[in-house]
Amino acid sequence: MIKSKLRKKIIRIRETINKKNIQIDFNQILKIFKKEKINKGIIGGYYPVNFEVDDLMLLKKLEKKKFNISLPVIKKKFQMNFYKWSFSDLLKINKYGIPEPETKNIVYPDVLLIPLVAFDKNLNRLGYGGGYYDRFIKKFSKKKKIIKIGLALPFQKINKLPTNLHDQKLDYIVTNKYIIK
Repeated sequence: MIKSKLRKKIIRIRETINKKNIQIDFNQILKIFKKEKINKGIIGGYYPVNFEVDDLMLLKKLEKKKFNISLPVIKKKFQMNFYKWSFSDLLKINKYGIPEPETKNIVYPDVLLIPLVAFDKNLNRLGYGGGYYDRFIKKFSKKKKIIKIGLALPFQKINKLPTNLHDQKLDYIVTNKYIIK
C-alpha cells in the first residue's frame, strides 16, 4: 500500500480509537531513560493534534524531574527547530493549527518524543508526509546523539512500512502495551 493511502486509513482509525486520549505509562519512558543513562538534558516533545498519542503528561512529569522541555516550531522549506518551553509559557497557533512556543530560545534535544501515523517492527515511522522530523534528525544527529522515541498505539503497527532514503529510523517505539527496541 502506498504511503498516502496508508496514512489516510490509519488516521481515520486513530480518530475512532483514540477519542478517550489513551496515555503512555510514564514508567515505560523512565525505563528507556535508565537504559540509555539519561538523567538530565533536553526533551523534545510535541503538542498533540489529530488524535495523536498525548505526550503532555509525560512532558509535565519530565519537567518536574528537572528536565528541560521543548516543542517544535515549523520553519520554511519543511524545516523545524525546537524551542525551550515550559507549561507556564504561552503558545501561539501555527499555520497548521498546531500550538508552538512563542519564545525563541532554540535548543537541541537529547531525546525526541515523536508522533507517528504508523510504524513497523524495524522501527520505521510513517508521519504526515512533510519530512520535518526526518530532516531534523538527519541534520542534528551529526552534531549530537539524539534518542528517538516514537509514541503510538498498538493498532498503528503494520507488517512493513514502505520506506525511502530520507526516512530516519527510531530508536524505540512505545505504546500503551509494549516497547519495541
